[in-house]
Amino acid sequence: MEVVIADSAQDIANRAADAVERLLAAKPDAVLGLATGSSPLALYDELVRRFEAGRVSFAQARAFMLDEYVGLPTDHPERYRNVIEREIGGRVDFAPGAVQGPDGSAADLEAACRAYDQAIRDAGGVDLQILGLGSDGHIAFNEPGSSLASRTRIKTLTRQTVADNARFFGGDQSRVPRHVLTQGLGTIMEARHLLMMALGGGKAEAAHQMAEGAVSAMWPASIIQFHPHATVLLDPEAASRLQLATYYRHVYDNKPAWQVL
Repeated sequence: MEVVIADSAQDIANRAADAVERLLAAKPDAVLGLATGSSPLALYDELVRRFEAGRVSFAQARAFMLDEYVGLPTDHPERYRNVIEREIGGRVDFAPGAVQGPDGSAADLEAACRAYDQAIRDAGGVDLQILGLGSDGHIAFNEPGSSLASRTRIKTLTRQTVADNARFFGGDQSRVPRHVLTQGLGTIMEARHLLMMALGGGKAEAAHQMAEGAVSAMWPASIIQFHPHATVLLDPEAASRLQLATYYRHVYDNKPAWQVL
């Protein structure tokens, strides 16, 4: 796992966009994993800028979303399929149907979860998975206590996550769905490159536990310590609890020129 302490949110977006741009240049039909939440927004804006400048194309690429709320109407603005379409899918040249997400409106949610994992396998797996980091250490909606081997499934949100996500529902926690479909930790770990971004002091303890604590279901993101190619991009506030921050900066400053993220 490589921990990179960046200067700002835009610096993180630029570094992450570089990784996506390099991947699509080498493999135009790459499979991307798309996350929602606040952390990836600057990255999506940067990718749109590069698309509009002719530097990157998604025309042959495919993408899979990490998660989806259960029970929101299909036209609800905070349904994650609509959020991804608004923030990145509809702003670049993905082909129709190239971006898929779990079906939170399915009559049989368990069958929908199995089908989603199979769709990812049928696509050849995810080449680069974008991840955020929850303040309680969750990734996707794998809340504390999640099985480290879990697959796509239905989960109940913690009170903390409901409170965190209320900002997307006018600050009203009662409007936040209590259930979601989410890729499991085992599903996420099958991606070939994990690219995590975390911003702000509210993520500092989670970043410390994720990178430097024991691998534990109590801090689900810590599972990425076992991944062969995981990159963690933090701003200075999110990195403020890291015990090895000086070392991480030293390592990054002395990377060989050929060794990219």
